[in-house]
Formats: sequence, C-alpha cells, structure tokens
Amino acid sequence: MSKIIRTEPNKILSKAVEHHGFVYLQGCTAKDVGKDIKGQTAEVLETIDALLETHGTDKTRLLQAIIWLKDIRDREAMNELWSAWLPAGLAPVRACVQSNMADARCLVEIMITACK
Repeated sequence: MSKIIRTEPNKILSKAVEHHGFVYLQGCTAKDVGKDIKGQTAEVLETIDALLETHGTDKTRLLQAIIWLKDIRDREAMNELWSAWLPAGLAPVRACVQSNMADARCLVEIMITACK
C-alpha cells in the first residue's frame, strides 16, 4: 500500500495531499479578503508556493489549475499576476470560471495539482 501524506488535515479538508509523486492542493483563497483582485491573487499565489515547497516541489511542476473568480470581469487583472508568476513555457492545463464564493468577500480561489 502506498503512503498518503496529508498536510494539516481537519474535519473538512487537508491543505494538501501527496500520493505517488503527485501533490493536490486545496482551493487556496486569500486570508485578507479586504484586498482587491490583484491583492488576493498575489496572496493566493504565495500560499500555493509555500504548500508546494512543503511537499518538495514548485511551480515548475504544475499539471493542472482550476480557478474560480467571483466576477469573470476580474480575469484580466488576475491573469496579469498569474502570467508573471508562471515560469515561461510551463503553464499547466487550466480552467477559469465565474462562481458564487462561499465567502462573498472572496474574489479568487485557485486549486493546483502538481508533481514532484
């Protein structure tokens, strides 16, 4: 049986799960939901970097990203930071959709799958 590593599990979710060399991150949101879309996106990308580092990988190993925006009109502003954050030529497959958020102040949520 292969090992499953869970980072900070609680009753509802783990911040990350590692299995067979794959790292699955939770949907990451900003802690400071008072920020605008760029501020929240920057915070989310920092969180993703930290979680990937915890599991011995980084953004050069991204496989998939799922992005939820409260308002799809924020896509261009979010993409400015996203594109600058991604290593050149290493973009993952991605979906980006508008969604009702669990917290109405939350403007962006990003879920990542990466490999080691």
